Amino acid sequence: MKKLLYSFLIILAAKTEVLAQQVNLGQKLNQYVKQFNADDNEAVKNLVPNADAYLWLNENIPLLDFPDKEIEEKYYFRWWSFRKHLKQTPDGYIFTEFIEPVKHAGKHQSISCALGHHIYEGRWLKNQEYMKQYLNFWLYDADKGQSKPRFHQFSSWVDDAVLAQYMVHPDKAYLQKILPALDADYEKWEQERKLKNGMFWQHDVKDGMEESVSGSRRDENMRPTINSYMYGNAKALALLANEVNNPTLTQKYASRAAVLKQLVQDSLWDAKEKFFKTKMAKGDTLHGAREAIGFIPWYFNLPADKKEYAKAWSQLLDTAGFKAKWGLTTAERREPTFRTRGSGHGCEWDGAVWPFASSQTLRGLSNLLNNYSKKGKMNASVFYNELHKYAWSQQMYGKPYIGEYQDESNGEWLKGDHPRSKFYNHSTFMDLVIQDLIGLKPQLDNSIIIKPLIPKGKVDWFQLSQVPYKGKILAIIWDKTGERYQKGKGLMLFADGKLIAQSKKLQTLKVNL
Repeated sequence: MKKLLYSFLIILAAKTEVLAQQVNLGQKLNQYVKQFNADDNEAVKNLVPNADAYLWLNENIPLLDFPDKEIEEKYYFRWWSFRKHLKQTPDGYIFTEFIEPVKHAGKHQSISCALGHHIYEGRWLKNQEYMKQYLNFWLYDADKGQSKPRFHQFSSWVDDAVLAQYMVHPDKAYLQKILPALDADYEKWEQERKLKNGMFWQHDVKDGMEESVSGSRRDENMRPTINSYMYGNAKALALLANEVNNPTLTQKYASRAAVLKQLVQDSLWDAKEKFFKTKMAKGDTLHGAREAIGFIPWYFNLPADKKEYAKAWSQLLDTAGFKAKWGLTTAERREPTFRTRGSGHGCEWDGAVWPFASSQTLRGLSNLLNNYSKKGKMNASVFYNELHKYAWSQQMYGKPYIGEYQDESNGEWLKGDHPRSKFYNHSTFMDLVIQDLIGLKPQLDNSIIIKPLIPKGKVDWFQLSQVPYKGKILAIIWDKTGERYQKGKGLMLFADGKLIAQSKKLQTLKVNL
């Protein structure tokens, strides 16, 4: 009897410990929400007001416990602010970019510029009906009844983002339904922006990057942005078509991706200055300046795994390149026209720090470190330091803040605390923490890879729990000593509460679900 009682008490203690950890993370979220709510005048209320923020977030988002408080606080702040942009309309749920109305927005104040970012962030919500209706809005409803079409108002990597979402929440019936619309959309981009040489052109303003060092609101330049996006979209469409057994569409887009990959490497790479650059419509020559958009090809794993290409990343370490106190600049600092193309208070991409670009560059860096053998001078420490800086920079007057763009030397948000810039939903952060820092790498098959991008000895513990993945709920725990979570030492992966993989070291885990 004593043995049975003893066993019961051990089991009860174990269950209580699991519950305690969940409660603690819930309490942590609640504390952050109270802090953010207290700092907010809530000038705009959409679907989920501040009063309901905790309940909605606790039901929908992965919960994080991380020793770097800059990263942890901004992780919760960005989810809290992302929730503010969720809007219910007669055409379904959408996510806005600006919290206040702006003149250049479309139906229901929608803007397509950051759609890819929104899908990458939103794929980690448990309730995916929000993302499905948002995508449906753009595919079927956004331009209905509008005097000016809005879906192609800005360049897009929507197909790549759909693939990313599908790998977390596979739904073949839904994919089968929307694939014809995605195919038609790609063909429309080819009609609108494809040149005879096979490359795509774009105005910088249509990239959402107006007044850039190399760009123009009128010139039809071949930019690393749209060409990388269309490569990523083609590659994604080939994979998505294969998922629904459509060999014709699979071959169509595999071929397009292969052609674009070669064209970007042949036409936009500056072999002398070791960087991908914009090719100008006038003169058919590469612009002289390096810009952050030259890192975008790695966002889609486009460049070949060659030492020469990896040299581009050395510019992240150079203060005459992109390295600045408050983040990564959008143009190299040695460029003669750095920060001189506008007033400094418009929407210039001539050097100021834009979170939109920072999140793209960090994902490109992560891909280089995870998927390439030739990494140049890059390592996990560079990634961690830049992610930490990116988190730290999201502040104003010592409180969490995310705006449009930022002075690289003093951290001033160049729109100030203007209502249109507050809670600017134009970049990713949570996705960088989940996929890159913690290293949850979604796969097309029924497997999962955990590959943390954390320097050796930097972090002794972390936990990411309540993560939806292929119909299961995951928890990823690293506990160097076993004292933080009382579940043992090392890296552990749980699915629906069951331990399915572990390692004594902070290293790659791969397992089939």
